[in-house]
Amino acid sequence: MRKIYIFDTTLRDGEQSPGVNLNTKEKVEIALQLEKLGVDRIEAGFPAASPGDLAAVNAVARAVKDASIIGLSRSREQDIDAVREALQGAQDPCIHLFLATSPIHRKHKLRMEKAQVLETAERAIRYAKQYFNKIEFSPEDAGRTELDFLCEVTEMAIKAGATVVNIPDTVGYMNPQEFGNIFKTLKENVPNIETIQLSAHCHDDLGMATANALSAILNGADQVEGTINGIGERAGNTALEEIALALATRPDYFGAQTTLNLKEIAKTSRLVSKLTGMVVPGNKAIVGANAFAHESGIHQDGMLKEKTTYEIISPDTIGLKDSKLVLGKHSGRHAFREKLVDLGYELEETALNEAFAKFKDLADRKKNVTDEDLYALLEAKLVDSPEVYALEAIQVSYGNQSTPSASVRIRKEDGSIAEEVAIGNGSVDAIYNAIDKVTQETVELEDYSIQSVSQGKDAQGEVHVVLREGEDSATGRGLSTDILEASARAYIDALNRLIDKRKSPGRRDKMSLI
Repeated sequence: MRKIYIFDTTLRDGEQSPGVNLNTKEKVEIALQLEKLGVDRIEAGFPAASPGDLAAVNAVARAVKDASIIGLSRSREQDIDAVREALQGAQDPCIHLFLATSPIHRKHKLRMEKAQVLETAERAIRYAKQYFNKIEFSPEDAGRTELDFLCEVTEMAIKAGATVVNIPDTVGYMNPQEFGNIFKTLKENVPNIETIQLSAHCHDDLGMATANALSAILNGADQVEGTINGIGERAGNTALEEIALALATRPDYFGAQTTLNLKEIAKTSRLVSKLTGMVVPGNKAIVGANAFAHESGIHQDGMLKEKTTYEIISPDTIGLKDSKLVLGKHSGRHAFREKLVDLGYELEETALNEAFAKFKDLADRKKNVTDEDLYALLEAKLVDSPEVYALEAIQVSYGNQSTPSASVRIRKEDGSIAEEVAIGNGSVDAIYNAIDKVTQETVELEDYSIQSVSQGKDAQGEVHVVLREGEDSATGRGLSTDILEASARAYIDALNRLIDKRKSPGRRDKMSLI
């Protein structure tokens, strides 16, 4: 069966989602999980954006061994040189060049004629060919580019040395029939098209990214580009888990497959959601909380008689278990270890002891500890945030006829303890005002959200905040059965990240790319 290569751009296009800013450790953590998932190619970032992003791409390049690592580059020599530096140490490096080709981009953004576009792109590909064996070229906004000119651009890229030509629907404008026809036309009209791979990169502005990518596969695409959970610019990208399961579920129709380890999908989805702060909607295909839930009596009856009446995919396929429950405060360390192994985690002795202590603390607060609680407990500490400040204790006074107040006790980096009291418009506002008094930081709370990790009145709450200080922003996370404690931890986490960013060698400037 024909193989479809998977090009993951979670760390580049996915990170361009508003409010998302991954640090180097988080990028490496996600990249290593993508490697476990079996992704063929990982686009780790845009090295020319900043020294910090270049360093992060290099860290990914050195950590990952079983996937090709890719750096994005405009069609400029200085960008290409930045990718060369970033991909030092990579086992299988690749550069991804792009230049806009559509009439609207040529006129308003590039101010170039067709001939200038061809010349600029060819010069960049030939320059990159001196240093890279693998080159992907993307005619940005290919979906709105004249078909005859797109054929001309593709032919030029092949002659200049590209090994992959990517066709991006940059603004999510295409429908499946139109987008599939682009690949059909290229296959039929471009000389030597069989010597390269054709790739599809779709955006979801009209909700058709997955459908368009599947249409591209039916019409000859060899590779699909996308992100975990479909995150990305504006409405996001093609969700790679949807492509993988569509091909796996309907091999009779598509006649193609990926080589992903499908059992790692759920774990990868959770990790990306945790580290980006982007919550997966309950009704999201494949990885949403309701994807394998059945409430209707008719559906439940059918499921009890035969699961395939209402489930075309087994939860086990993507690494989920049917049961959700079962550890509690009386559970021992051995049972806890076995449960973690069952969930896919094998911890060293020190990490296991720390996790068990946190579990016992949680079990004292909750009647039932579910799988979701354990996932949250474990994944909350997968990547340690820089710890300039740490929460020691909070005390809140609230009444609907009085002004809320809060006192906080915070441990500083030097080990000293500081306490402050403040009032606010509500309990959370009072807590945040008290933290500001301790840290003497002037920040703006740009976003605050809270969600339940599991079910029940004693469920853990996970708080995400986005803080802004000047041009810098950072996301923080906090987890607790007490939402006020979770709110405080999230705020301090974001503060620590902002301070760490100030110390970093360069700021990553996000750009709207393909």
